[in-house]
Amino acid sequence: MRLILLTVAMMAVTACSGEAPSVNHPNNPNTATQENATKAAYKVIFGGTEVGNLTITNNGTMVSLDYGFSNNGRGASSQEVLLLSEAGLPINWTITGKTTFGNEVNERFEVVDGKATWRSAAGEGEEKADNAPLYIAQNPSPYAYYVYAKTVLDAGGAPYPALPAGQVTVNPLRELTLTSTEGTVSATLYAIGGIDLNPTYILLGSDEQFIGIVSPRFAILPDSLTGEDERLRALTATLNSERYENIAANVTHQYDHPVRINNVRIFDPLTLSLTAPQSVVVENDTITAIEPLQDQPGANEVFIEGNGGTLVAGLYDMHGHMGDNQALLNVMAGVTGVRDMGNENDVLSALIDKIDHGVLIGPKITKSGFIEGVSDYSAATGELAPSKEDALALVRDYADKGYWQIKIYNSMNGEWVPDIAQEAHRLGLRVAGHVPAFYRADQMIEAGYDELTHINQIMLGWVLEPDEDTRTLFRITGMKRFVDLDLNSEKAQHTLDLMVKHNIAHDPTAVIHEYAMTGRNGITNNAVLDYIDHMPISVQRSAKSAMLNVADEKEDKAYRVAFDKILAALALMHERGILLVPGTDMGGAFYLHRELELFAQIGMTAAEALKRGSYDMAQYLGHEKRGAIKVGNAADFFLIPGDPTQNLKAIKTISMVATQGKFYFPTEVYPEFGIQPFTGIPDITEPR
Repeated sequence: MRLILLTVAMMAVTACSGEAPSVNHPNNPNTATQENATKAAYKVIFGGTEVGNLTITNNGTMVSLDYGFSNNGRGASSQEVLLLSEAGLPINWTITGKTTFGNEVNERFEVVDGKATWRSAAGEGEEKADNAPLYIAQNPSPYAYYVYAKTVLDAGGAPYPALPAGQVTVNPLRELTLTSTEGTVSATLYAIGGIDLNPTYILLGSDEQFIGIVSPRFAILPDSLTGEDERLRALTATLNSERYENIAANVTHQYDHPVRINNVRIFDPLTLSLTAPQSVVVENDTITAIEPLQDQPGANEVFIEGNGGTLVAGLYDMHGHMGDNQALLNVMAGVTGVRDMGNENDVLSALIDKIDHGVLIGPKITKSGFIEGVSDYSAATGELAPSKEDALALVRDYADKGYWQIKIYNSMNGEWVPDIAQEAHRLGLRVAGHVPAFYRADQMIEAGYDELTHINQIMLGWVLEPDEDTRTLFRITGMKRFVDLDLNSEKAQHTLDLMVKHNIAHDPTAVIHEYAMTGRNGITNNAVLDYIDHMPISVQRSAKSAMLNVADEKEDKAYRVAFDKILAALALMHERGILLVPGTDMGGAFYLHRELELFAQIGMTAAEALKRGSYDMAQYLGHEKRGAIKVGNAADFFLIPGDPTQNLKAIKTISMVATQGKFYFPTEVYPEFGIQPFTGIPDITEPR
């Protein structure tokens, strides 16, 4: 998932109020009557491509918003009405529409007689409004960030109390001169915090009017300023990097002496068991000794007390799309390896370079070269190939740049795949990807795929008609047909036979299917139950919002049965020896933990799932010095208090991570994101 776009797109709000609306709307304080209504149009841009529009109609007593975008065959749309008090606070907010994956939005907020009430996909709430709190909508259009920013600035700029919880911060970062088609525009770039895990960047004019929203991949700008899109996205990428560079500088521990982690059991992936308590010695980035327990620190070593906990080799998320924030949070969750499955090439290269040089915290990243065909549904991320010759040129370019594999996407012409795969294999690249629209997994296997991505991409071929288009959201909603699917049918068994015959690996991303197909409004999603109470309020609310629109009880049951059928299909694959690789497509970190739990539900023991996420993936990617804790291997592991071979959930409470010669204590990092830490910091003794 592209988190910036998903976070912005899945926000849309509603409200109504019996109180008198303001005649001083902050976007245009001089507008006071219906007759003076003004309308402004903005482009929604993702990765440099225009994918939608935002229209703002301001009539002085209310603001009407029409928002929508479409990218990669899916998109959000909403119609929003916002009324403000004399102080500029929302007192009446309503929206109808749909989220990126089609969940219906019908959110309401209002203030009546000093009481604020709200209803959203996450549930209902009410609270006294005596201190004029600022309501943070669950699903607003991105314009909501302007409402938040203007409220805080008008109140003096100090952190402002928010509903349902928390407080909003607004900090100026850069004074800019923008070049528009109508001349130059003076603007200030602000960071809005306290709402999401990461700040949101907003542009305001010299009189604090709304100009736009920008991020490294996503922007909303007026037509006259779309020429500044690339520069502004680059600026926010720099600001993100500076933030994460500062965090890295403050929380990275790199020791000049040998480091001994004492009194720890080691997970052995070959025996699928824990050792007796031992002592692990690390020098630089290598494990140099595994010794008996020590009673006290040595004279010239850093001594970390493990308290009888467990050391586990670093995990891998085999389906990521990395950015600065995801890179850091993966490491804190013990995910020290990520296979990136599609990204802007320059963004990914810069990220890897900064991780390698210790400027940013991040996992070891394995690169997949994204190749997409050209259609009305083409993904904005990655490289487009209008012809087979263009696709072959991209394969050669990815090989020259040291990529591990190529990834083929939905709009690719399936007739080109045999030649693409042949060229990739000639150059030492593997071939993975989606099943292109109007083709089946069987055809891609025979064309030269080494790995199939997403379980729905395989199973849809067993239930769809040849002319049904999987480039749209139908590749998700069409899974309802799995209800009547016979896994012993000739179609299903033929695909499994081919996978076994050709040694095809599979990246099912089971967790994103669980999130989509079993998530329901008002109920915390199963994928996040074990840690959601530690997250900021906005993340907690999102976890109670369905990804898909579920029309009625019949459809509810169909999606749930379909997910059970997915798990049954994966169990069959596992039984037949097909290599299932754990990936999330949701950013990794805690979601990777859940992916491994789902692997345990399809027939693996907890220890086997742990081995699959660490040792097996290191072997699969050719990382010979990773995946197991033994002398001579890289010091790439994490420390937990429990026994993950008995309870896999133990991997969610991590007190220390070691990777690339550095040590991290998540408890020092999580407050930067509004996350409540899970454990204490181990006792550490350093030489005097």
